[in-house]
Amino acid sequence: MLEQRIQQHFIDSADLKYQSAEALSKPIAAAVQAILVSVTSGGKVLACGNGGSAADAQHFAAEFVGRFERERPELGAIALTTDSSILTAIANDYSYEQVFARQVRALGLAGDVLLAISTSGNSPSILAAVEAAHAREMTVVALTGRGGGKMASALRETDVHVCVPHERTARIQEVHLLTLHCLCDGVDSQLLGDQETSL
Repeated sequence: MLEQRIQQHFIDSADLKYQSAEALSKPIAAAVQAILVSVTSGGKVLACGNGGSAADAQHFAAEFVGRFERERPELGAIALTTDSSILTAIANDYSYEQVFARQVRALGLAGDVLLAISTSGNSPSILAAVEAAHAREMTVVALTGRGGGKMASALRETDVHVCVPHERTARIQEVHLLTLHCLCDGVDSQLLGDQETSL
């Protein structure tokens, strides 16, 4: 019974990825272009999320500053989820809702990109970060699910919305991780040219 349950997780995850491939390829490609415009002009990506999405933000920043699968120059990315002193000071002195927004206002510049990750699209701290990014004339790349929630109406036409068509958090996060890998690979291919990578 347990093995069948585990197998069903694999099947459900694979099914969602197959079903999402066509619908999400266009917004993911648009996100690659938005990030490329920023980093090739001296800009950077500020990434944020809560819980598992915080881990995704850090995962993306690590592969952007370090590397994904190919050698290339370093690219600017900061995960706004990593400095415990900043996070706890802002949460304590203001509110948790402001933990990312204040960092965006402090670090974000016009032309930078905010990578905002929220499976529901309703996280108050992520919505506040989007508002702060807009005030800084940054482009927002939003990764959501469940129809996009409040994030869908908070985004501008110049922003990019990658909304996973599913309700279950675990499945949405699995597609978010694949999306982040697609972003890294897409940027690398645009900067370095197409190349088959060895698995």
